Amino acid sequence: MNHHEQLDAWVDAHFDEEVRFLQALVQVPTDTPPGDNAPHAERSAELLAAMGLAAERHPVPADAVRAAGLQSITNLVVRRRFGAGGPVVALNAHGDVVPPGDGWTHGPYSGEVIDGRLYGRASAVSKSDFASYTFALRALESLGVPPAPGVQPLARLRGAVELHFTYDEEFGGELGPGWLLEHGLTKPDLLIAAGFSHQVVTAHNGCLQLEVTLHGLASHAAYPETGVDALQAANRLLTALYEHNGLLRTRSSAVAGITHPYLNVGRIEGGSNTNVVPGKVVLKLDRRMIPEEDPAAVEAEVRALIEGAVAPMPGVRLEIRRLLLAGPLQPLPGNAPLVAAIQRHAQAVFGEAIPVSGTPLYTDVRLYGAHGVPAVIYGAGPRTVLQSNAKRADEHLMLSDLRGATKVVARTLFDLLNP
Repeated sequence: MNHHEQLDAWVDAHFDEEVRFLQALVQVPTDTPPGDNAPHAERSAELLAAMGLAAERHPVPADAVRAAGLQSITNLVVRRRFGAGGPVVALNAHGDVVPPGDGWTHGPYSGEVIDGRLYGRASAVSKSDFASYTFALRALESLGVPPAPGVQPLARLRGAVELHFTYDEEFGGELGPGWLLEHGLTKPDLLIAAGFSHQVVTAHNGCLQLEVTLHGLASHAAYPETGVDALQAANRLLTALYEHNGLLRTRSSAVAGITHPYLNVGRIEGGSNTNVVPGKVVLKLDRRMIPEEDPAAVEAEVRALIEGAVAPMPGVRLEIRRLLLAGPLQPLPGNAPLVAAIQRHAQAVFGEAIPVSGTPLYTDVRLYGAHGVPAVIYGAGPRTVLQSNAKRADEHLMLSDLRGATKVVARTLFDLLNP
């Protein structure tokens, strides 16, 4: 039995334990909002400690958490050093998730297993990779146990593995991975981050979110000339914003899996009653940017578009507030060893070729990329987001995917630390 086979055998022998670990994680809610996620971090640390993995607790100060609209965040870091030299490989997954909503036929915090599927909010994205990454690390450590007769001698691993379990992905990641990186609590050489497709993802879109407030003057509908209709101004603005998508469709990305930028208005509030000229309208918009775009230039373009559309409307006062600016992730040249190892072992474990692509989503991984850390997105998450019902009712994970991805990550860690 070679080392890769030994890793596979360890994962198989401990898979029931891995499933129980994931069930325990799903059973502690991490709905964000409201974002009271420190209790989940404490439970995770307890479970890790029971497996011999000491987790550093890094609480984010309460004032910073409240300013972000959340209640509590404690990020976890587990560090395992093998031999001297070699790379530091970080594995990052996030525990926060959107609230479950309605329509569940299985308890959203049950962790129930039926027909090879484990149900519950965050079972697929991304508590699944708390489990796959933890047990991949444990499998790697098992190679330090004296081998049985007939198996490969012990490997001489060089480098370190870190587990980063964070709790701010839904609100942008600045208090999750961003906090760990900005405060010098980690400086990995390579990163594997929680997956949400059976591909090796090396690039993703960025996202700009703005809140636009149009102030007019409310008046009685019987005397409309005495007011300034903010909704009429909003109508003009909406037309300009949606027409802008025609231009954005002409800006194609060279990254497979990503098409072009686009703009969406996701929320509109305004007016006070049917017999009142609306004096105030608030729009919230989302502008996705492809990896080739510059975030600052994108924001300047959108602001200019908004200002130009509203300017001809007399009496309307405009306010623009940035809600989020998340830059895109571009592939860094140093990610080649990660990509090659994952593709090789996914082919061996799953029996199918795993393509390299980008994704139109945005993730925490951009924060590592901004610090020069070559990264890929791969894990136990769903074959597709839609297939798993991620962020919808009856989210679930195929246990066969959990088992296979754990083996792929364990094999990849072995190759990176045993060049």
